[in-house]
Amino acid sequence: MRKALVMLLVLLLVLLSPSALAAPGSWVASMPGRMVAMSDRAVATQSVAAPPTAHVGEARMTLIQWQYRHPPGTPLRAWLCHPEQCVPLTGMRGATQAFAGMQAQAPIHFRFALAPGQRPVKVQGLQVIVNYQ
Repeated sequence: MRKALVMLLVLLLVLLSPSALAAPGSWVASMPGRMVAMSDRAVATQSVAAPPTAHVGEARMTLIQWQYRHPPGTPLRAWLCHPEQCVPLTGMRGATQAFAGMQAQAPIHFRFALAPGQRPVKVQGLQVIVNYQ
């Protein structure tokens, strides 16, 4: 009987620990398109953060997926940014774990810059999916 009680207490402590209470989840956000017209200075998009309905609390990011569109054949430098760092993007769609462990409720934005001598480009369809634990 005593052994069963001890096992029950241990189980309750494990279930009530902060790491057990942190349920995985994700939030999705879209940003308005942006005209990129300079090569010497990157342009930032509007920042987005977890909506109140996501109940992120103190959760930490695990993976971010991104996507955006621009006319084919136009070279464009792109970054995804969190207040702690920016990460260069490899294409118009992908995923990164570079922000793993950072606050999931922090704002995220894109930055874009043209190659020297390039004509202005409209970037559209900007979206992030932030997975957290």
